[in-house]
Amino acid sequence: MNHSSSPSSMPKFQQLTVAGEDAEKFLQGQLTCDVTKLGLSYQAAAIGNLKGRIEFGIWIKKQAEKHYDVVISADCADSLKAHLNKYGAFSKFETSAPTPIYPCVLDDEPTFSHKESHDTLEGTQKWMQCSLAAGNYWIVSTTQGVFQPQELRLHQRGGMDYDKGCYLGQEVIARIYFKSAPKAFLHYVQGSGEVPAAGDKLGKIQVVNAMANIQDTQGFIALVVARPDNLTESDLSILELPAALQIDVARPK
Repeated sequence: MNHSSSPSSMPKFQQLTVAGEDAEKFLQGQLTCDVTKLGLSYQAAAIGNLKGRIEFGIWIKKQAEKHYDVVISADCADSLKAHLNKYGAFSKFETSAPTPIYPCVLDDEPTFSHKESHDTLEGTQKWMQCSLAAGNYWIVSTTQGVFQPQELRLHQRGGMDYDKGCYLGQEVIARIYFKSAPKAFLHYVQGSGEVPAAGDKLGKIQVVNAMANIQDTQGFIALVVARPDNLTESDLSILELPAALQIDVARPK
């Protein structure tokens, strides 16, 4: 059986709330995005490590004044809470215990819901399909610290701000943006055979997320990070990402 079809292989997510007097200021010094510009819909963002790689891939929205909701892969939730408590030990905010939240598709957009009616295999599969096609990757424990934000085109999805000031990993991330560009970056592909796991390598191509291709029971669709020439030489078929994610990953000249 194609293992991506089993309920146990479906992604699970949890939500934490960060609320209090210093919540905005603290998160601004942690996240790649500009926290002051967040609204009521989920924004993809990241917390980097000192090497400029994504330690925590998240979605965040401003629920109310000084109150933020953060969604993360369930297998990373406890370590995110520990991270926030460690770095925010002297800041005035509280981080809630992680609670389940369910991936779903509303108005053709991948999002999340607390409604248990959205906790279905079919709903999660639809979210995965929609997310892969939209470049809406999700970081799991096996891919923490693996990818650089620009490789995943996070800057093309509003999840990075180069003018907001310092945050974890900012020096490395800014240097790549202003002085060079990632040689390997995010692509949406279709392949044959077994569904690879997040973090697997297909030769020189690294898998970010993958699932069984429902239209082809022998194949899979995936988001991968690869150099274009390595993709051309592979057996994978390149599928189209949204127009905003098809442009050059380098800084516009």
